[in-house]
Amino acid sequence: MLTSLHGIWVPLVTPMHHGEIDLPRLQNLAADLIDQGVHGLVVCGTTGEAPQLDLAEQGAALAAVLETAHKRCPVLMGIGGSDTYAAASRVLQFDDMDLAGYLVSTPAYVRPSQEGLLRHFETIAASTGRPIVLYNVPARTGVNLELATATRLAERPQFAAIKEAGGRLRQITDLVEHTPLSVLCGDDALLLAALCGGAHGAISASAHIRVDLFVRLYELVEAQRLPEARALFAGMQSLIQLMFSEPNPAPLKAALAMQGVLREELRLPMTPATNACKARIATMLEVLDAIPLHTPAEAI
Repeated sequence: MLTSLHGIWVPLVTPMHHGEIDLPRLQNLAADLIDQGVHGLVVCGTTGEAPQLDLAEQGAALAAVLETAHKRCPVLMGIGGSDTYAAASRVLQFDDMDLAGYLVSTPAYVRPSQEGLLRHFETIAASTGRPIVLYNVPARTGVNLELATATRLAERPQFAAIKEAGGRLRQITDLVEHTPLSVLCGDDALLLAALCGGAHGAISASAHIRVDLFVRLYELVEAQRLPEARALFAGMQSLIQLMFSEPNPAPLKAALAMQGVLREELRLPMTPATNACKARIATMLEVLDAIPLHTPAEAI
């Protein structure tokens, strides 16, 4: 297990301006998250609207983030799609960049067998020597990466971690108990329970808004200061619920726009958050603003 694949990672949104990627704002966002203590960043995940970005745009986004994160923070590149060989080809496009590895999701829509999933990941892994983080998100892809399959993949050290977003705490704890994988929670609502159950961290979209609080939560659990962790997480739950109250990343981009981080612009088929959602977000941000900023230098 790679020790760098732990802690709080953020799957970056992709700022847009008049239909084009706003690279300066993407870099500013990455720099701010790093300054607040994020342990890692993901480029071109689902939160980053990767299916709506062409290969050149994905490469430009990755290069911009790597320029900002240089020697300060590890970066994963998202790889998705239902065509195994096309996904393996995309890996080759990015493999000369200074990546911590690839976040590779199960193929969407086609619903392959477990043997098909195994061969999908193995084929993509054969295209690179870099670490692979498995991404299980059955609500989006229609297929669940079962424990037995994850265990078989984990026999190869190249499969270093898994982002588990199946919505079941038991699936997270089973992975912790039965595999050598670094287990990263992909369901923000389960974050505290997952960390207490042995998860090594999270890839959290909600953490964009106050990543310092997510980092502090991780640190509190690591220090076994669980009453403080529970109290902190109780104050974070309204944020997490709101960020997924409408399709991701619409609420997230609305919140970031209110914070002046980016323009509220998405690509179809994604559409902006509703006015009702924005009103709730505005109230939530006022509450979060009252919580003092936690800096990475503060001792736990």
